[in-house]
Amino acid sequence: MGNLTPAKSSIWLALLTVLLFAPLTWAQTKAPEGASVYIISPADGAVVSSPFTVSFGLKGMGVAPAGTDNTKTGHHHLLIDVAELPALDMPVPADEQHLHFGGGQTETSIELAPGEHTLQLLLGDTTHIPHSPPIMSEKITITVK
Repeated sequence: MGNLTPAKSSIWLALLTVLLFAPLTWAQTKAPEGASVYIISPADGAVVSSPFTVSFGLKGMGVAPAGTDNTKTGHHHLLIDVAELPALDMPVPADEQHLHFGGGQTETSIELAPGEHTLQLLLGDTTHIPHSPPIMSEKITITVK
C-alpha cells in the first residue's frame, strides 16, 4: 500500500466500513434430489439409560468433515430438545442443544438427564449451513430412565 495520502486513507476507511458493517450473507448448498437423514437408533419412543449411543443414517449423499467442499456431501448436527429450528440460512449454532459432528462422525454417545427428550438430525454443508431445502430427520422422542 505504500504511503497513504488523505484521499487514499478515506477510500480505505470507506471500504473497511462497508466490509465491517454490511450484513453478512451466507450461500446455501443445493440439496441433492431425494437425499434424507435419519436416526438409526435409538428408535422413536425408546426408553434408554444414560449414556446411550445415537447412530446417524444418511441416504443419497456422503458424509464429509466440515471444511471439505465435495459435492453431495455434508456433516451431521444433532438437535436435542430444540423446540424451534435454528435459522436455516445461517451456520447451525454450537451449544448444548446443537451438537456438531464436523469430523464426519456417524454416531455419538450422549448423556441426558432422566426424563423425556427429543432428538433430530440436521445436515450441514462445509460451513455448517443447512442445505436448501434443508435435509433433516423426523424428530423422535425418547425417555431416559
